[in-house]
Amino acid sequence: MASDTEPTTTLALRSVSVAFGGLLALWGIDLDVAQGERLAVLGPNGAGKTTLFNVVAGDIRPTSGTVHINGVDCTLLPSRRRPGLGVARTYQRTRLFPGLTVEDNLYLAVVGRQGRHRSIRRTPIDEQWRTRARDACQAVWLGDRLESVVGDLSHGQQRQLEVGMAMVTNPHLLMLDEPASGLSRGERDRLVELLEALATDVTLLLIEHDMDVALRVADRVVVMADGRLMATGAPDEIRRSQIVRDVYLGGGTD
Repeated sequence: MASDTEPTTTLALRSVSVAFGGLLALWGIDLDVAQGERLAVLGPNGAGKTTLFNVVAGDIRPTSGTVHINGVDCTLLPSRRRPGLGVARTYQRTRLFPGLTVEDNLYLAVVGRQGRHRSIRRTPIDEQWRTRARDACQAVWLGDRLESVVGDLSHGQQRQLEVGMAMVTNPHLLMLDEPASGLSRGERDRLVELLEALATDVTLLLIEHDMDVALRVADRVVVMADGRLMATGAPDEIRRSQIVRDVYLGGGTD
């Protein structure tokens, strides 16, 4: 049992490799992420960042190696089982319900976390879930858009909503895949404020092309290239790293 001074490990990857036919997308990845840690994963296109995310989320089964979340070996568990371990994630492309309201999108995220399927009609038994949805809406600064149809929101507001839909499930591990993509400077600043306000016991795993956003949010950064971990360190170390500069200047492509 860990002592009071030892952080609990939320995520542990051991020798994780992924092959797509003859292409090895991940090469023997070893990675530990502590409870409450904010870890950013950087790298050029084709580095293996999204493949790594998909392995953790259960969307891809590793060719070899193991994945443990909160001490549970979930290497073979499908993605639908990961929320039960406290995992929530967003994707590069939005997966919202554009014809429904902001509140209904958040409500359905809560329902999905319970592993149940319900209509969106208001019933007394669902009121506490509706309350959670409204609270999450306030937390991501969309309180004045509660009844707005999602398709009418700006791109930045839709990104905020996606984060809210992940947060409303009260995850232990929050995984954000390029949340700053397409955002204006002001929207990126708001995103950073939102992530800095996360509860301290929530572990954040962040993929981000915007190095400024990543380095402002992260406690620790890992840099990938060609399916391998090339560097790891605190944000200031990564800024000064010649290896990181070489990775980006000579980075790969999709």
